[in-house]
Amino acid sequence: MTESGPVLRWWQQPAAALIVAWGTGPAGLDPATAQQRLSEDGPNEVGRRHDRPVVLRFLARLGHPLVAVLLAASVVAALLGDRASFVLVSVVVLLSVALEFLQEHRAGRAVQALQGRVALMATVWRGGVACPVTVRELVRGDQVQLAAGSLVPADGRLLEARDLYVNEAALTGEAFPVARRAVESPAPGESALGADGVLLLGSSVVSGTARMLVCATGDATVLGSLAHTLGEDAAPTAFERGTRGFSLLLTRMTVTLVLFVLLAAVLQQRPLLQSLMFAVALAVGLTPELLPMIVSVTLARGAVRLAEQQVIVKRLSAIEDLGAMDVLATDKTGTLTEASIRLERHLDAQGNDSDAVFELAWLNSHFETGLRSGLDEAVLKHRDLPGAADWRKVDEVPFDFERRRVSVLVERGAQRLLIVKGAPEDLIALSVRVSGPEGEAPLDADGRAALLNRVDALGREGLRVLAVAQRRVTVQAGPAGAAARAGPVAASPGGAGPGPGPDPGPEPMTAADEHDLVFAGLLAFADPPKAGAAQALRDLRALGVAVKVITGDGEAVTRHVAEALGLPVRGVLTGAQIARMDAHALRAAVGRCDLYCRVTPEQKQRLVLALKARGHVVGFLGDGINDATALRAADVGVSVAGAVDVAREAADLVLLQHDLAVLRGGVLEGRRTFANVMKYITMATSSNFGNMASMAAAALVVPFLPMLPLQILLNNLLYDLSEAALPLDRVDPAALRSPQRWDVRYIRNFMLVFGGLSSLFDLLTFGLLLGLLKAQESMFQTAWFVESMATQVLVVFVIRTRLPAWHSRPAPALVAAAAATVLAAALMPFSPWAGWFGFVSLPPQVLLALAGLTLTYLLVVEVAKRAFHRSRRFRHRRAGSPAR
Repeated sequence: MTESGPVLRWWQQPAAALIVAWGTGPAGLDPATAQQRLSEDGPNEVGRRHDRPVVLRFLARLGHPLVAVLLAASVVAALLGDRASFVLVSVVVLLSVALEFLQEHRAGRAVQALQGRVALMATVWRGGVACPVTVRELVRGDQVQLAAGSLVPADGRLLEARDLYVNEAALTGEAFPVARRAVESPAPGESALGADGVLLLGSSVVSGTARMLVCATGDATVLGSLAHTLGEDAAPTAFERGTRGFSLLLTRMTVTLVLFVLLAAVLQQRPLLQSLMFAVALAVGLTPELLPMIVSVTLARGAVRLAEQQVIVKRLSAIEDLGAMDVLATDKTGTLTEASIRLERHLDAQGNDSDAVFELAWLNSHFETGLRSGLDEAVLKHRDLPGAADWRKVDEVPFDFERRRVSVLVERGAQRLLIVKGAPEDLIALSVRVSGPEGEAPLDADGRAALLNRVDALGREGLRVLAVAQRRVTVQAGPAGAAARAGPVAASPGGAGPGPGPDPGPEPMTAADEHDLVFAGLLAFADPPKAGAAQALRDLRALGVAVKVITGDGEAVTRHVAEALGLPVRGVLTGAQIARMDAHALRAAVGRCDLYCRVTPEQKQRLVLALKARGHVVGFLGDGINDATALRAADVGVSVAGAVDVAREAADLVLLQHDLAVLRGGVLEGRRTFANVMKYITMATSSNFGNMASMAAAALVVPFLPMLPLQILLNNLLYDLSEAALPLDRVDPAALRSPQRWDVRYIRNFMLVFGGLSSLFDLLTFGLLLGLLKAQESMFQTAWFVESMATQVLVVFVIRTRLPAWHSRPAPALVAAAAATVLAAALMPFSPWAGWFGFVSLPPQVLLALAGLTLTYLLVVEVAKRAFHRSRRFRHRRAGSPAR
């Protein structure tokens, strides 16, 4: 082993040897050593892509096939003596590519800065001080503190572990947590996976605490090697698939028509090189290459605006998913309630106040080292327990969401007691006796029903309820001095008599020891509805978002909170009912229910998937270990800044404030972002389709090239400049009132209708120029350039809204960009550079004719737009579904 590099088969080496090899110890690494190793090994990221220099990334864009062919053709032109074309084509292409590159580069930098605000952190010891660092800064030799809810941030060896249970499903596929303990010298093995005393990146801590020595980071981890082998990227979202698929469709159409235009030019015996450059320039101009930039910049701007509203975006396309969301599934605690939980009552089985019940609960919460909830904190804050120092913890079965309880084994002198705290229904079922004023009595069916009724009554008062039970264990010297499984001992703190065996012995406790319990009593907690939650729920409903509550609490208390907040409740499903349903039955049931109570983590995921199967776009808001699978299953997972690591890592959005009102702002921003993307898509598709049809027609009827290659490129550059301000545009309030989704049929119909109109006016322009004005080649090309620029830039003000264009105010930046572009196009024929591009001055009558055609086109599009949307609403009403 060496100090300077990774240790071969570190999982087989003694922990002490690893500590020496990497120069760590109780004080951790020296900060200077840690910094040196970070520079040697690189960030702790799996599959990290090394950022190339900005210049190389810009040059890579010039490698786009169409751009490369165009530049190659211009080089050939230069070699044949046409150097002016080479210079001008190169300059225009470089400016166009630079515009897109700079916009996307700035957007990417802004998003990276925002995501850094919610980067995962780890607590490490460096220089004798426990300090937080980002997970990507971890290095070999760091010692990391882990607790319930932590993601294991690297591969490493356990130095300390207390009641540690780890979920390794991402690595092994095993759904149930496994116990992990610290060992000095693990058994030899070929792989670190499954090795004793080892924790691996990709797993998470379910319960307990640990201290881990980092042994491998980034791609050197087991998960890193698996990811490298598989080489799979994350599956694209529906929005990403839609934009890519539609871009591919338009590209195919463009290539087909460009080949047709090139063939027609060759058949008419036009110059081959000029025809080739014309065809390639046409492809560059007609391909929606601006779409990725518009989407990236619009989403990045949306992320910046969401950050101002206390929402950090981790996955950009989640903004669109948030706008499309029509169902929000959320937990109750902290979202609908204040999460300022306080213990209100501690009652015995007969409903009387009981200090003995509180003592049992206090000992259970005090000695619990697993996942400690707000209910445990409320018990411990209620008051101190005199004589607590006399008790010692022996063992523990940590809380998990399948059992819904936690057990601790404690002793005081010769008295050993198993204390169980958890969901009332489960503890009542596990109890065979019940404590009373006169001692213990058998617990029969009537007694169980009475206890369940008392739990329901407390729930109807809005109180959350936990149950407490216990069983006494004999302490007797065995062969190894350990506890033996034998008869009764002295009374418990509650004063009850002896309990039945068998009892936990020298083997570690398991859930199997939670049997033959004596029911002690109930704890009732108050968690009032959150101020402002009722208004936030009303606002979400007004936006077309149905809110469904998925909680581990009982039905009574959940109904009470829902009624207090005015949340409609059509039906309730419990975890027990869900467990008996298959996927088809659950899919039918979720359409009739709004509350889901006493559910497990696996059932939360099933509910989300069932809602998605019904055609809903589902958001899930959660912050606990039990929410991670549902967060991943949802279309958009939402967590909060104070959530456990596994929840924040699984989420797409992180709320800096645990408030539904903040989420409402995110929904509006998502819809605003989607609306601006759709403006470009509808405009680009209709314009491109119309231009393609016009070019195809021109290739047959016009005896020369309708526009020079350089003119097409200039047209494309100016058009890109005019649309760069589209992400800044205002959105009509009507577009924000309901969820918005990608609708390919709508886009296709829009493209055919308005692209056809665009092509029709192009043909009218051809007829006017050739028939009435007798325009020659240069004048025809100049006039069509000006008319094309005016129509495709100004039509955005009609298409951007479903209202009459004059009733919807666009953003000043969009107005300025469009006006400057149209003015530049109109003045270009009169500029000193006109000759470079093949332009000639246009007579006043031509300019007036073009202005008249443009105005007529915009008016016709306005009328057609109203008829198009009116007929679409009519079709949707007949089909019985709302128009989106």
